[in-house]
Amino acid sequence: MSEISKRLFMPEIALFSVILFLVEFVRGAALVSFLPVFGQKTLGLNFDVIGIAITAHYLTDTALKMGIGALLDRFSIRFVVHVGLLTSLAGIALLQFAYSPWLFIVASALYGVGISPIWIVCLTRVSEEKRATQMGYLYTIWLVGLGAGPVVCNFIIDHSISATYYILLAMSALCWLLSLFISGEKAANVVSLPIREQFKVLGERLRHTKLLLPGMILQTGGAGMLVPILPSFAENRLGLSGAQYSLLLLAGGACTAAGLIPFGRLSDRLGGKKWFLVFGFVFIGVALYLLSTEPSIGISIALAGLLGLSYAALLPAWNALIANYVPPQQAGLGWGIFSTVEGIGGMLGPVVGGVLAASMGEPSVVLYSAVLYGVIGFFYIWFPFRSFT
Repeated sequence: MSEISKRLFMPEIALFSVILFLVEFVRGAALVSFLPVFGQKTLGLNFDVIGIAITAHYLTDTALKMGIGALLDRFSIRFVVHVGLLTSLAGIALLQFAYSPWLFIVASALYGVGISPIWIVCLTRVSEEKRATQMGYLYTIWLVGLGAGPVVCNFIIDHSISATYYILLAMSALCWLLSLFISGEKAANVVSLPIREQFKVLGERLRHTKLLLPGMILQTGGAGMLVPILPSFAENRLGLSGAQYSLLLLAGGACTAAGLIPFGRLSDRLGGKKWFLVFGFVFIGVALYLLSTEPSIGISIALAGLLGLSYAALLPAWNALIANYVPPQQAGLGWGIFSTVEGIGGMLGPVVGGVLAASMGEPSVVLYSAVLYGVIGFFYIWFPFRSFT
């Protein structure tokens, strides 16, 4: 890393953290609370249409990750992030006119275009020596924003859907303005290679990731299945009010945020990242299974806390594992491709969840998601330790 990059790393990470928090706050509020409620109660849309709209968001987000990674290898960080956030702002702005299903889907898809850059930038700026620890910090920022968005949104949306919308619009505009202060430098540790040579290098790495594919796709698919049905499941099956649903989300998010940095440090110090993954996935499956039985409010909140701690255990270890397969000289493109593969599950999950909810009910979605996470956890018991080093 150049002396300039070293000098800029800390202030840039601080700025990236603020932007990342705001971006994920709006994303969490929009996908978990605003879009399902607005689509179902205001527009009268079915779960399958809402699922398609959320999938459209993940589709554009996923499809563009690879391209954005390549752009970061060639253009300044400020340019790529600024244009991406401007596109997201346009998607949020279009929602106020989305009174037909196709426009609702288009607005959600357009919003997904600008989400990728800031996260991939963060991935390329973390030091390899303390990756799990630093990624624990970034994941904390990411998840606090992602969790705070629905919590705040649920309190406001009970009183005014329009007020909720304008808050999301204002925060998206603030993200876009803050991106003007990002350095005009290109991503560090990047060597310009012809695109064919970059894909050749990455192709060699991808051939060694066959055992990663189940976890990369199924974990995001399991989470994506839950997105279209969470508000209605909490209200109709768990008997939660908007405030109680916010408390449920707050419990899960707080436990995740509190556990990420400690688990990241343990992962760096103790090694054995494989077992952080195994137990993390298995306990997520157990918690979701118990939630599908429609327990009491107190038990539901406790299970949300267990979900948060399990997620905190696996995320830093998972990122450190993936990092072993990213060519350091094509970090932007490498993280873009791996994020794209992971995004396939997030892209398909909402459609599957919406269809299952429409045909079999919301509890079945939670149950099948639990089964997916349990299968992933048991699969990685046989995952070779050498892949983590």
